[in-house]
Amino acid sequence: METRGGDAFASGAERGADVEFVYRPTVGDFEEALRARALQTGAGRLQAFAGPVASVGALAVFGVVVGLSTPVLIAALVLCAAIVSWGALRALRTQARRMFSIVEPYGQCRMVADGRGAVSTGERVSFTVEWAVHREYLETARLFVLLGGERSAGIAVLPKRGAQGPEDVERLRAILDRNLKRL
Repeated sequence: METRGGDAFASGAERGADVEFVYRPTVGDFEEALRARALQTGAGRLQAFAGPVASVGALAVFGVVVGLSTPVLIAALVLCAAIVSWGALRALRTQARRMFSIVEPYGQCRMVADGRGAVSTGERVSFTVEWAVHREYLETARLFVLLGGERSAGIAVLPKRGAQGPEDVERLRAILDRNLKRL
């Protein structure tokens, strides 16, 4: 299937339903996407909060078993929560940088979407994705974040700044609403 130029799905009558975004991905896009995922999905919350909650819980049990005084235990719990939460935030940023390092060589990207899926073309790669690969999506002020379904564990980040105009953001939202579950 030819994917150059984003025309893999488009044909005559369908062409008017296409929406095109042109953008260059940034680390900030991935950080925002991962933060949104952490706040709006069960898997994201588990990934972001399991470490801090488990660490504070383990320290609380240890403090009670050892017999730490209440003020010392409270100070230790607050310090533990702060340090482990900071670590979880750093881990999110590290994950975002790693994800960005994968797409950075693609350079400027062009994504064309219609009712069947999306074709993304970068300076060095192009690929076609049917909507069935994704299960759901969420939206932030600056991004659309497509979350993987049964066949894909990853996320796709689509910055709204790539839209040719506000109407393209609305058209993509309508396409996504018809094909994916909105969170």
